[in-house]
Amino acid sequence: MSTSIDTGFITQYNADVHQVFQRQGSYLMDAVTHKPDVVGSTASFHKLGTGTATTKARHGTITPMNANHTAPTCTLADFYAGDWVDKLDEAKTNMDVRKSYAKAGAMALGRKCDSQIATVLDATTSSTITLTVTSKANILATALEFSEAAWAADVPNDGEVYSVVSPRYWSQLQLLDQFQNADYVTADGMTFSAGPSIGKGKWKDWNGIKWKMQTGLPGAGTATAKQFIFHKTAVGYASAKSAGNVAGNESVAADITWHGDRAAHFVNHMMSGQAVLIDDTGVIEGNVDDTAAIATLQNT
Repeated sequence: MSTSIDTGFITQYNADVHQVFQRQGSYLMDAVTHKPDVVGSTASFHKLGTGTATTKARHGTITPMNANHTAPTCTLADFYAGDWVDKLDEAKTNMDVRKSYAKAGAMALGRKCDSQIATVLDATTSSTITLTVTSKANILATALEFSEAAWAADVPNDGEVYSVVSPRYWSQLQLLDQFQNADYVTADGMTFSAGPSIGKGKWKDWNGIKWKMQTGLPGAGTATAKQFIFHKTAVGYASAKSAGNVAGNESVAADITWHGDRAAHFVNHMMSGQAVLIDDTGVIEGNVDDTAAIATLQNT
């Protein structure tokens, strides 16, 4: 029995892991500012503050804006997702073991990325909106208030504003004709559209914001579930270059090692990355009772 896996197999496996991670791994990576191929244990994201325009007297001097320049920094964390593959078990299954484990490992790492991003969103100290869900009328009113808080904070309305909500709150929003009915499309398509495919997820455009149902948000399923609206530049994610990755310099890598005493291979997937809050004012938090029953269609 061979005690190693062919080099070509390892190369292909690494490629499979990377492809799955890019297609189906993190659902939120493409909604934040991503800095890939970081060399070192820390990464910085540059942030330039706002300035104020002023007048001047004829021949007078111009008052400098003195915009504040900061560099929010994060320390990369290492994560692993591994499992055993028994040699004789491989011979007894008709499934594609390589692709199945590649998908499982890549998806596990992707969920970790999303968890890190959700944790950073939860660190905002900006506006908090209470989202009421006892009737269609107050679902609509507080959802609009939620959106309004972003614009009131001068979040740019440039098509790069996103919202992630829990499955229960998403179901509440589905009761609104304004949110889910294509009849509300205006001539310029600003009110509602089916939404683009961004990265691995389908987002729904409504009220100038791209909305998405996301599992794993803080407090999901409790009376204090948290929902978020954020601008892409308000949150960053840094991922390290994977040294020694046979498939290239991707942010995820795999290692396959034969263990003769177990008659099995240990298939390990790994990455190094971290999220950081770049601009606190660019993240709006909404609080909702996720244990509340879904409002009835007749309850307006």
